[in-house]
Amino acid sequence: MGLAQAKAPGPGAEEASLQGTVYRPLAGDLKENAQLNKEARAKPKALSHDITPRVAPLIHRTMKEFGKQSITWVGPKPRVTIMDPELVKEILSNKFGHFDKQKLTRLGLLLAHGLVNHEGEKWAKHRRILNPAFHVEKLKKMLPAFSTCCDELVDRWNKSVGPNGSFEMDVWPEMQNLTGDVISRAAFGSSYEEGRRIFQLQSEQAERLIKAIPNLFIPFNWCLPTENNKRMKENAREVRTLLMGVITKREKAIQNGETSKDDLLGLLLESNMREMGQNGKSNSSLGMTIDEVIEECKLFYFAGQETTSVLLTWTLVALSMYSEWQEKAREEVLQHFGREKPDFDGLSRLKVVNMILY
Repeated sequence: MGLAQAKAPGPGAEEASLQGTVYRPLAGDLKENAQLNKEARAKPKALSHDITPRVAPLIHRTMKEFGKQSITWVGPKPRVTIMDPELVKEILSNKFGHFDKQKLTRLGLLLAHGLVNHEGEKWAKHRRILNPAFHVEKLKKMLPAFSTCCDELVDRWNKSVGPNGSFEMDVWPEMQNLTGDVISRAAFGSSYEEGRRIFQLQSEQAERLIKAIPNLFIPFNWCLPTENNKRMKENAREVRTLLMGVITKREKAIQNGETSKDDLLGLLLESNMREMGQNGKSNSSLGMTIDEVIEECKLFYFAGQETTSVLLTWTLVALSMYSEWQEKAREEVLQHFGREKPDFDGLSRLKVVNMILY
């Protein structure tokens, strides 16, 4: 499914004949969407793959009523839902500038404003600086950190097993904590404790932003002295202070000749300094400012934590529905690794496990 922010209607709009919900001033479908989400989550869901009515009830209803290419309203802006894979591919690969990235609201900017929000030359510069940190050889070196987090999770679960050899748990918060731990270790290494605190604050920011969505298009809503707004601004200040401290300390260490750490922050700072010092001259305009580095660090959490924790949670739910695939995956892992810790190259040979995940 593709979601595209539509521009104002122009010539040919009638021929396209897209239909959808009726526009309501300022709020659009936001209030109705919030109500439908509340109703959908108020009752338990049976185990099945029919999840759209629960996770996106407004879009589900709109598609049933108006078709697989239809319009809903996010505040005053139309949003087009597209279910045709070829059409989605064409839109995303279009080079004529018709597909703009969605602009963040003032409250959204408190969460993160990094690579995914940039366009043009700024996007190209940030991607060039970030790329070395995500090279496969660099990621291989982070595997011990990932393994440590998984070991701690399994140990904690083993201690919870009752006398009958089983116990019931809510895996969603467990997967959120696991991905938060992994990102904290991978992103900040020795500054892990600060990373954990940043993760907690960014998680709260995401929840509070969702809470604020029904009011996002009220003019100057971000200025209102609500408890939610004040808390988001406090969190943003604390995150910035923590990141500023970690980054400044790490920059000084690199400038003093210390070897940069093999975590994302160390690799990012090293790449940024290399970019600024290219051609044998130091030029800060060629690299990221410290504020831009802070925003990219905030994005590590937002982009990596939610997506991965949702994937892992749904994988566990699906495996609980199809126990035979649990056995196949377990047999494959034991066949390749026995009781040894998995290595990076061996993970790519796990055909069943990778098929389940992807």
